[in-house]
Amino acid sequence: MEREQDFDNEIEIDLKDLFLEIISYWKWIILATIATGAVAFAVSRFMITPMYESTSELYVLSKSTSITSLADIQTGTSLTNDYIVVVKGRPVLDKVIENLGLNENYKTLGSRVTIDNPSNSRVLNITVTDPNPQMAKTIADEIAKVAASYIAEKMKQDSPTIIQSGYDDGGAVSPNIGKNTVLGAFAGAFISIAVIVVTYLFNDTIIDTEDVEKKLGMNVLGTLPLDEAEDDGQYYRGRKKRKGSHRKNKKKQSASAK
Repeated sequence: MEREQDFDNEIEIDLKDLFLEIISYWKWIILATIATGAVAFAVSRFMITPMYESTSELYVLSKSTSITSLADIQTGTSLTNDYIVVVKGRPVLDKVIENLGLNENYKTLGSRVTIDNPSNSRVLNITVTDPNPQMAKTIADEIAKVAASYIAEKMKQDSPTIIQSGYDDGGAVSPNIGKNTVLGAFAGAFISIAVIVVTYLFNDTIIDTEDVEKKLGMNVLGTLPLDEAEDDGQYYRGRKKRKGSHRKNKKKQSASAK
């Protein structure tokens, strides 16, 4: 029981020393935080190309009669999941690339296209990201047109209705400069603290008597000074006094010689 209590007390002291060690380097931690935050800001602001989004919307509804029935609604809902696959399929994207004369293949275009179906709806949101906001709108609108025609021709279904064309007046969606700056600052603080902690844990250098008692578990009986400045001061003062008298005697001798 006593050993457990001693061990707990020792951990408490170590944690306290570790905390004080971290606090003693607070200037370096703040400097690292500011530096990494500034780097993250500069990279996000000047080195990463801003990306813009534009969204077109398709409305899916199977109209077998002039009156919309429950069966039509259910059919439209089930077809929505099929249309999600079709819109991002190679035939549709290849046709869009051909129509717009884009210098890319369907894979790279598909990586910039996102299809979203809001819950309990028959609406498909076709979102395109591009460095040019106008081009993002153009591609999104073209995908909606080509997909509607493809579905009507190949799937023998009523063509989905384009209920909203894309916009090109939105701000950049990436990078998030503020978020990246904050994350960079936190990363700098974390790394600097981690370096301090690791250095402290692996530092087994004996500096003073407290380290001898703590790290070696030995009691210190006495200490020896490293130089005369650490002595009681009497020898140092006596030596200084003798040096002063020697300089005075030298001056007297030179005066008498003159």
